[in-house]
Amino acid sequence: MESKKVTRQEYLKNLNTVVEYINSNLDKKISINELAEISNLSQFHFHRIMKGLLGEPIGNYITRTRVETAALLIRYTNLEIQDIAHNVGYDKPTSLNKIFKQYYNISPTDYRSNKKSTITKPAISTFNIKLETPRILEIPDMEVIYINITGEYGNENYQKAWVELGNFVKENKLFTLDIENFGISYDDPKVTEKENCRFDACLTIHQTVKPHGKIGVKKIKGGKFAVFSYQGSYDNWGEVYDIIYDKWLINSEYDLKNVPVMEKYLNSPLQTEANELNIEIYLPIE
Repeated sequence: MESKKVTRQEYLKNLNTVVEYINSNLDKKISINELAEISNLSQFHFHRIMKGLLGEPIGNYITRTRVETAALLIRYTNLEIQDIAHNVGYDKPTSLNKIFKQYYNISPTDYRSNKKSTITKPAISTFNIKLETPRILEIPDMEVIYINITGEYGNENYQKAWVELGNFVKENKLFTLDIENFGISYDDPKVTEKENCRFDACLTIHQTVKPHGKIGVKKIKGGKFAVFSYQGSYDNWGEVYDIIYDKWLINSEYDLKNVPVMEKYLNSPLQTEANELNIEIYLPIE
């Protein structure tokens, strides 16, 4: 029984390695053989193991991630379609156009030109939430431990992940007063189906530590961020992001940088009334 538990932990650690590599190399040709090599898994079993862990074939995951990243760049940046195609691994805009239309039944050009168009069922938003003008901050690189979660944002696995990270900190004596809780959202629920949305629950650390099973270790690259402060319930979370992207960003002087959004949690939903949650949203800009 113990050996099976260790094997499962190793598989999860290998999955983190593969997913991080894919996310960081969308602009390059990604070789399945190379992924199998960096995962330390046999090429004979790589596909089955990855499909079991990801819930879809590795090739589908790579293609979907490329197309969904392209959708975000098309909607929220001023990059040329040709440059976006290159950024997500397509040599020609026609290649991106073909796969984009297969996924969303609309061309990249039409999606950009019609700001009212949506490619999944849109959330109804009345913009009743008021957000203050964000602070523009430069933040340094951060070392974190993290657990990756796939599925609808805020599902039951979120609480489990934070508890597991907290226990890991205690067991390895990593606690310091300046530990911070960050969440990294990789997907927009308007673009990605909720069961495929990816999120990293992260704790900043200030000591050397090795990854263990599903708990990974990585560096979050710093840079310039627009930081929005929000107090209230998660019930309004979709509307908060609608305001940030659809109201503030498109009317600002900034472009969205091709790295994921981060959320900093200033108090715990387990110990705080829902309408008193304090959260900072870090929008990467340039």
